[in-house]
Amino acid sequence: MNFGRVSVLASHVFREVVRDRIFYVIVFYALILAAALLLLPKFAASTEDKMFLDFGLAAMSVFSLIVAIFVGAALINKEIEKRTVLILIAKPLNRSELIVGKYFGLLAALAVLIAAMTLIYLGFLQFRNIPYPKASIVLAVVFLFLQSSLITAVALTLSVFTSSLLATALTFAVYFIGHVTKDIVQLNSLNSNPSIERITQALYLVLPDLSRLDFQNKAVYDFAALPDTISLISNAGYGLMYITLLLVIAIFLFSRREF
Repeated sequence: MNFGRVSVLASHVFREVVRDRIFYVIVFYALILAAALLLLPKFAASTEDKMFLDFGLAAMSVFSLIVAIFVGAALINKEIEKRTVLILIAKPLNRSELIVGKYFGLLAALAVLIAAMTLIYLGFLQFRNIPYPKASIVLAVVFLFLQSSLITAVALTLSVFTSSLLATALTFAVYFIGHVTKDIVQLNSLNSNPSIERITQALYLVLPDLSRLDFQNKAVYDFAALPDTISLISNAGYGLMYITLLLVIAIFLFSRREF
């Protein structure tokens, strides 16, 4: 794999995402936070600070998720539908470089998007003198980016062998199931049905456990309960391992696809 060609393709994807006006999300995020800052005191006079902390991170997560899924699911299919994939996979660019370049191009756009939203979020907190645990908030944002990276890999992998619409729907399903499978498995200890237990265990083993990459609530409400350094490194390694596995699967499937 030629990393020079990969970086050129990634920068092209980044510029393409910018041209698609994805970064208008940043403006919308700022407007949402401004509205929340005005409205929350009317509904929660004594807890508006905590609610704003939580709302800001939750909104950041939603916007990142939307961009990761919708753009990620269309990255490959858009080239297939336009038939430009035949030009892209011609020498010297091979199929593995196309997958990796597309992925890292969108990842760069997500990094800029999340960084910009974080600066806006922290700016609002400073403006209203809302106290917040700096290290915990930064940690939550870093793992939010890692979670978005994993979801992008899921969307990209699914888009290799199915349509953009189906890949989008399936990625949303993976996201929601990935946040609850651990709880379902724990509840299965109260369930006497072995078939359901096997299904939930299979889902837990196959699908990513996204709860390992989600520290938003703990960062706001219970930052003392955040995992220790070794656990954080383990969780980050889990996410990176899953991303690598998904990209390998995407490359394998794409290399066998006929156009």
